[in-house]
Amino acid sequence: MSRTTTTHQNMKIIIIGAGPGGYETALEAAKRGHDVTLFNGDRLGGTCLNEGCIPTKCLCRNAEMIASFKEADKFGIDDFSFTLDYNKVVGRKKEVVDTLRSGIDAMLKSAKVNVVNAKASFTDTRTVSADGVEYTADYIIIATGSTSRSLPIEGHDLECVKDSTQILDIDYIPESLTIIGGGVIGMEFANIFASFGSKVTVIEYMKQILPPFDSDIAKRLKQTLSKKGIKIITGAAAKKIEQNEDYEIVVTYDVKGKEENVVSSDLLMAVGRAPRVDGLNLEAAGVEYSPKGIVVDDWMRTNVPHIFAIGDVNARMMLAHVATFQGLHALNAIDGKEDKIDFSIVPSAVFVVPECGMVGLTEEACKARGIEIRKGQSSFRANGKALAMGEPDGLCKLIFQKEDGKLIGAHIMGVGAADLAQQCADLMNAGMTLEGIENIIFGHPTVSEVILTACHNA
Repeated sequence: MSRTTTTHQNMKIIIIGAGPGGYETALEAAKRGHDVTLFNGDRLGGTCLNEGCIPTKCLCRNAEMIASFKEADKFGIDDFSFTLDYNKVVGRKKEVVDTLRSGIDAMLKSAKVNVVNAKASFTDTRTVSADGVEYTADYIIIATGSTSRSLPIEGHDLECVKDSTQILDIDYIPESLTIIGGGVIGMEFANIFASFGSKVTVIEYMKQILPPFDSDIAKRLKQTLSKKGIKIITGAAAKKIEQNEDYEIVVTYDVKGKEENVVSSDLLMAVGRAPRVDGLNLEAAGVEYSPKGIVVDDWMRTNVPHIFAIGDVNARMMLAHVATFQGLHALNAIDGKEDKIDFSIVPSAVFVVPECGMVGLTEEACKARGIEIRKGQSSFRANGKALAMGEPDGLCKLIFQKEDGKLIGAHIMGVGAADLAQQCADLMNAGMTLEGIENIIFGHPTVSEVILTACHNA
């Protein structure tokens, strides 16, 4: 895919959307001397900061602490009791989000990015309109993110059906909660509210929870969460949502050819996200798109050469950190600048207890591609630091290409799994092999030694 062949300093760049992809690209573009206008259609920080990654991680931290409190006796802390003030939980979440949002605002002002607090839509290929004012630019980057999807089943539009944004704003702990969808969003909320005391049921259409994750990790996590009282039903298709005379929510689903139902006080619809293209008037700019997202090439360029689309709106990989690096990649294309960003190596995580992290190919994906592999596994139960922390539950699975020994996949469940997945991403970006990793000195005692042990076991 070709990049822009000529470069111009102080170009005018419009960025539509102020999530991580949008605002970080705006900051970098301004740093490079470009004249940047950023359209903030909602709240600075986008979905990630305001109703996604950050607020959910605040609640995940509460869940972690509660899990520790419940095992206080194992650490010799007897007669320990606690109560949960959910108003304070919500207050802390808001404080964290407000702090980060004000920080973004300050950075944009310092960088002299022109922030327009309005939604923008195209009027032609180089012009957008917002609040009746027209803006033109040499290049336009679309970074409008995504919205919550909903299953088109009977009752999906009832007022009692909450999406991930709405459930973050409730001011109470549900007595019982049914979650339709066992992906990252669904499982994080299942873990959060189960730890808070809700009776949680998860209905997942696929045969495993966390469909993108390695099946060994998904199975292990399902067993662990089930032991904690979360009811997880896989291979189940939700068919209907209704409310009974007591205002309880009844979800009817099919599993193994039988019709079943679950009754709960609250319901979360967590079946993924859809690219946010409504209101952009992409037709006026001639930008090609479908319900799957805006079509882009490997430099994030649309079919209109000076218009780019980054992050969730192109649906290539719906992760905040991917949006940020796609923005940098697009900006490099605009500036005619080479980079070596490898979008095949992207760490991701699920912040349940215990954490799950992954990067690269799963064993199933390798089989589908005909890649011969060697794999090594290690248990957190054999790791001194994990045992000392009281965190023995976990598995590390590494996948190496048989041909050259290169690390091509890492799948981890256990304490610190997100950071361990990042460590493996670093090794993969460096092109490390099984032999090469075995020659690295790992500190002791550290949880990261599960990586070295998995290598020894390959």
